[in-house]
Amino acid sequence: MYRFGMTPWESYGEAARDSISTVLDREEVDRPRPLGRALDLGCGRGQFTPELARRGWEAVGIDYVPAAIEAARARGDAGVTYVQGDVTDLPAANLGTFDFFLDIGCFQGFDAEQRQAVGRGVTALAEPDATLLMLAFGPTRLRSLVGGTSRDEVEAAFPDWELVAVEPAATSGLGWPMNRTSPQWFRFRRRA
Repeated sequence: MYRFGMTPWESYGEAARDSISTVLDREEVDRPRPLGRALDLGCGRGQFTPELARRGWEAVGIDYVPAAIEAARARGDAGVTYVQGDVTDLPAANLGTFDFFLDIGCFQGFDAEQRQAVGRGVTALAEPDATLLMLAFGPTRLRSLVGGTSRDEVEAAFPDWELVAVEPAATSGLGWPMNRTSPQWFRFRRRA
């Protein structure tokens, strides 16, 4: 999608910056300090990873696209590590373990087998009581263009996690086709 200049997840991030900040605020309110390690899955060009670092996380971003990781690194964000790697094979990246996982628009682009691989990888890298916060567009007939996933597909990929909350994500400021995708926030907690 980068090749064609189509990055709907980045457009969503710009349009929904305030609502994303609110969701992260809620995630962090009851956590002890220091916050721990956070992994930004499918970080792209580093849109959200620096925000995690600014908030006090030891932030790591991972993406499969070399040009995206190069662009993220070129930003020179302090306190952030970027890794070129495959989120469907997280253990191979030798990243260590994490307390928090953020996925804004990554998981939704995978097929069923890849979604299962992401779930296994996140689980393998998760500390006990880790949290996963995922923003995903809902499945529509535009799925091939902007991705999308259902609640059942998300839950099936994370059987060792408790789905704590599902809530609609803000759509104000989004243009077509993203304003037709019913984006949802999924919040999971790793079962002990």
